[in-house]
Amino acid sequence: MRNQPSSATDSAVHVLHLSIAEHGKLLALKHQHKDALRHYQEAIRMAVSIRAPEIFFRHYTQCVLESLEKTESYQEVIEFCRNADQHYQRISAKIPLHKKDHASVLERQAVNELKAGDETSARVSLLRALEIGGKGVLPLSEELLSWLQRNLTVSLSRLQALQEKHHYFVVRRDQVNPQKARSLESLKLPKTAPSDGLILNAGR
Repeated sequence: MRNQPSSATDSAVHVLHLSIAEHGKLLALKHQHKDALRHYQEAIRMAVSIRAPEIFFRHYTQCVLESLEKTESYQEVIEFCRNADQHYQRISAKIPLHKKDHASVLERQAVNELKAGDETSARVSLLRALEIGGKGVLPLSEELLSWLQRNLTVSLSRLQALQEKHHYFVVRRDQVNPQKARSLESLKLPKTAPSDGLILNAGR
């Protein structure tokens, strides 16, 4: 992928996908996740169209997964994480960044498995996440696994408190800049329903 947009048009699109995603985050913080997903989808489409650095696609995908999790679409998140896990296994990720990403995917899978009531699968995912990530990299996973190994009940409220404690969510009020946000409506772009296939698979 190119490291920089190569034309004035690409530069304009680059600014647009950033501002659209930022507005999506504002909507997510207001619990308007359906519209947030629509904005993330368009941000991903634009970023992929100009072959923006992969970091943007990865970040926007995180935002998508968070909104899906917060709307209790746990199986969709789990399915995405399983596919990503298979991808990392195929490429035999050795680069530290890839290893951390792989471990984070497994942590997200475990969290959603717990929320879906599948504690057995969550334990396996947490163990794999910590094995790949190494000590001290995923404090949420370490704390969750410790609770499960001591047969403590991990209620939804306790899990959510742990997620907040360890900054599991990237969409946080202190990380969003409303001045940079632009809605799809303000840009007069067509209003389309979110498409999970485009959101989760574009650019992969």
